[in-house]
Amino acid sequence: MSGNSMFMARSPLRITFVGGGTDIADFYRNHGPGICVSAAINKYIFVLVNKKFDSHIRVSYSQTEIVDSIDKIRHPTVREALKLLNIDGGIEIVSISDIPSQGTGLGSSSTFLVSLLNALHAYIGEFASARRLAEEAVKIEREILKEAGGKQDQYISAFGGIRSFTFNQDESVTVKPVIMHESNIRKLQESLLLLFTGKTRSSVEIHKRQSLNMKEKIETYQKMRDIASEFPAILNRGDIEEAGRLMDLNWKLKSSLADGITDHTISELYSRAKEAGAYGGKLVGAGGGGFLLLVVDPDKRENIVNKMKELREEKFGFDFTGSSIIYVGD
Repeated sequence: MSGNSMFMARSPLRITFVGGGTDIADFYRNHGPGICVSAAINKYIFVLVNKKFDSHIRVSYSQTEIVDSIDKIRHPTVREALKLLNIDGGIEIVSISDIPSQGTGLGSSSTFLVSLLNALHAYIGEFASARRLAEEAVKIEREILKEAGGKQDQYISAFGGIRSFTFNQDESVTVKPVIMHESNIRKLQESLLLLFTGKTRSSVEIHKRQSLNMKEKIETYQKMRDIASEFPAILNRGDIEEAGRLMDLNWKLKSSLADGITDHTISELYSRAKEAGAYGGKLVGAGGGGFLLLVVDPDKRENIVNKMKELREEKFGFDFTGSSIIYVGD
């Protein structure tokens, strides 16, 4: 362990523009690569790790657990992260989230794990690179716990920024920043609208249904991947209207992949947004609820917010730091 006893890590939540779903192993392993374009946002999950006075383990999230051995921890990713790093007790772990962390579609479960791993590495006196954090988070969620889902969330939270990820058949991941002039980053920022639908859902169940339907939907996934491969060039040149059009096309394709990705209420909200002047958009994450991300003409932004006033707007910016240690204490 390091000479210090308290560490706080901060990791960003994310929005996905296009390609979400092609990062699922059933697709990229057999029909790869998969490609996603995502952005980290300045809404965070913080994890504080502290040396405990006694040998017990205290874990505080939406519940509090106090146990005397790792195997008794109910929170699966906390338990497996401690095992992975060979930490056996005498530790306190507390998590805090800017946005409620269950079922909102912003990648919160993987973001929590990335923050936890970063704080734990610091606690034992190690520096962990963004790639190592992402790879370990994927290992815990997808290999050890065998939870259904993809692996873009772990990577965008660890790396931050606006990025394109290529998920190769050999399990390697190619990470590329989306190159944009500052003025185009500002333009994109002003054109994005994030609205909370008020509904939360389990992404695990939706991912399971997607995997079951994979064989008959391969062509749809391939079209989504093609959109994701051309999307960075569109962001690079600041063509917001075309970005919105492609997100709209991607959402129509994604909606057809499995039951539960959309429903009548969500479809009606999305139609209203488009009638009010949105170029396009999508539900962020696996679908079924959470946040609606819209691409709009900044001049029509206020009108669209007014037309959708029953939904709460969440203002945000981009995060270019990724997961980081923000506090070290004795």
